[in-house]
Amino acid sequence: MMSRSYTNLLDLAEGNFAALGPVGGSGRQRHGSFGLRRMSRVMTVPGTLTELDGEDESEPAATSSVASDVPSSVAADRLIVVSNQLPIVARRRPDGRGWSFSWDDDSLLLQLRDGIPDEMEVLFVGSLRADVPAAEQDAVSQALLDRFRCAPVFLPDHLNDRFYHGFCKRQLWPLFHYMLPFSSPASASAAATSSSVATSSPGNGCFDRSAWEAYVLANKFFFEKVVEVINPEDDYVWVHDYHLLALPTFLRRRFNRLRIGFFLHSPFPSSEIYRTLPVRDEILKALLNCDLIGFHTFDYARHFLSCCSRMLGIEYQSKRGYIGLDYFGRTVGIKIMPVGVHMGQLESGLRLPDREWRLSELQQQFQGKTVLLGVDDMDIFKGINLKLLAFENMLRTHPKWQGRAVLVQIANPARGRGKDLEATQAEIEQSCQRINVDFGQSGYSPVVFINRDVSSVEKVAYYTIAECVVVTAVRDGMNLTPYEYIVCRQGAPGSESVSEVSGPKKSMLVVSEFIGCSPSLSGAIRVNPWNIEATAEAMNEAISMPEQEKQLRHEKHYRYVSSHDVAYWSKSFILDLERACRDHFKRTCWGIGLGFGFRVVALDPHFRKLNMDSIVNAYEISESRAILLDYDGTLVPQTSINKEPSPEGVSKGIVAERILASVKERGKQADFVLCIGDDRSDEDMFENIADIIKRNMVAPRTSLFACTVGQKPSKAKFYLDDTFEVVAMLSALADATGAELKSDSADELAASISSLDIGDEQSESSDTPIGGS
Repeated sequence: MMSRSYTNLLDLAEGNFAALGPVGGSGRQRHGSFGLRRMSRVMTVPGTLTELDGEDESEPAATSSVASDVPSSVAADRLIVVSNQLPIVARRRPDGRGWSFSWDDDSLLLQLRDGIPDEMEVLFVGSLRADVPAAEQDAVSQALLDRFRCAPVFLPDHLNDRFYHGFCKRQLWPLFHYMLPFSSPASASAAATSSSVATSSPGNGCFDRSAWEAYVLANKFFFEKVVEVINPEDDYVWVHDYHLLALPTFLRRRFNRLRIGFFLHSPFPSSEIYRTLPVRDEILKALLNCDLIGFHTFDYARHFLSCCSRMLGIEYQSKRGYIGLDYFGRTVGIKIMPVGVHMGQLESGLRLPDREWRLSELQQQFQGKTVLLGVDDMDIFKGINLKLLAFENMLRTHPKWQGRAVLVQIANPARGRGKDLEATQAEIEQSCQRINVDFGQSGYSPVVFINRDVSSVEKVAYYTIAECVVVTAVRDGMNLTPYEYIVCRQGAPGSESVSEVSGPKKSMLVVSEFIGCSPSLSGAIRVNPWNIEATAEAMNEAISMPEQEKQLRHEKHYRYVSSHDVAYWSKSFILDLERACRDHFKRTCWGIGLGFGFRVVALDPHFRKLNMDSIVNAYEISESRAILLDYDGTLVPQTSINKEPSPEGVSKGIVAERILASVKERGKQADFVLCIGDDRSDEDMFENIADIIKRNMVAPRTSLFACTVGQKPSKAKFYLDDTFEVVAMLSALADATGAELKSDSADELAASISSLDIGDEQSESSDTPIGGS
């Protein structure tokens, strides 16, 4: 007999999520179940949990648990923001008797609230960046929900390690940044034996199925937390980034009409790269369970659409500036909108006294020097060493900058870990030492390498003194460093600081063409970071450019950055999500499929099965009839998939339109139209037939029957289950005639078809529409 844990593992591997059951606790799945008071939209004072063992007796009874059974009293249109980490800073109190919580002001998730309508409440779901003992988790959950409207997800340590370091950072992060696993299965197995997930390098080794299973299970933990707090009829859910790609399938499976948005903050690779992922279809199908999918750039969206086309056979359509994928009757919207910075936070930082003090220090330290600045995470994809090599090349080829130009490189602490990262850091340190030895002088170090966490105040001071910011990432999602630099160089409105950079506002940017913000910065000097010589020349050009040109470029950039801030981004996304979901409760929906094959089929509420009596009665009283029939899949079962090239401008819809127009020209308008088909090419016919009636190409009271074969999303108003029902229906019509078709009617039809000016080509399918009267 297999143990329960082993059968759970099999269910997980096979995608049978329903069999897994709830995770943690008693397993009760609640939604719309907390009746807590509304908190203010802005928390100005950090919340402090002084004791974890006691309850606040002044609180109503309904707040005694994270999810009670009291009906929700929350107003309609609430937004649940789900991400890997909450925008919360959690610290254990020095005496060890409790926790102190405060908002993380640098978190993009917190900043996006500025673009959310005032009447829409925001609730956050995610994990904490702190290890909370199991005995304290309930109390911490309640405190965060009451005071911050945050619902924390607690992952077991072993699961979190496999989920984050095992799959997110070792599989998805490298692949999405165009890094393929080149190791052979044997070397991957040896590496797994000799080292843990924590020390393995991204991109090394074959696909780890157990890490994928941990990823799916972790996403299920997030799903369970969302279920605890959701009101599915009123709430919107906005999922963020590659850590939670599987979450939309769990949510859609539980709530068929839930309004779900997703935004990917990392690049999305080309189909040639993405297709190497063994779970490529599962992830694509999970994302297609969203209503709106957002990307930073058109390139990332284009790669995603290409993957859907090549791997799932789903084509996109563009209408009035909106891009959508038709997925089983649901239109999945594609949103292209780069994120922005929080203008208010940056401008507030420019006014802080600490910034003034640090700015004065830096101005004195770099007096008479031209400062180039780099601010990057310590990551193998940030191209820090390429930047150093380019700077070294600039000093060598343009000796005038020796003793004058300084590159300040700030390296934020690494988020991942592994041998590749250690090698990258060692390489950077060696380059810094070599450049300083070769070009350094007494009192002058050409490279200042800051390998520590730099406060936002100090970072703002560095932005203020820098003549140029250089970003040489070989692949990056967005990278807001150039935006922050532009705002800081502009200065705070109305600021009269004595330390402020005097004269006209100006800034210069050298940015990699492989980062998301590059297309938005038309005045930046774009470079291929792998081309060391070209990057060196770009640095020289940037700091040698005439002052007036620097000023003009800065003004252009500042206008864009200030008008496309984080509030603009979040507001735009929510508006498009509302638009994408406006018909959710008007359609007939049901879910089909297992595991990641699950999807919701959405049909028009007027879509119904064709009634035999109705069509026979209409047929009997009609005088001029047009019958348009598909063949494979309609009259006979489909045996293979035939896709023939279609001549431009010719489709079944156009052929049907010309047949009926020709009949009208002969003075005999059809008063009975039946068209039946089963595939995509027939949808054009259904759409054109409905148009034909509006244009009076048929009799005023024409009986129109547009019918598809099989219950599936269609522009037809009727369906029949299979080819046998189609044949039975045609037999019933034949019986209703009571006699053979008149020869002159057949001759009329033949003449109509022969007069059509469509050449010798057939329509999209090998089937030619046929008609009769």
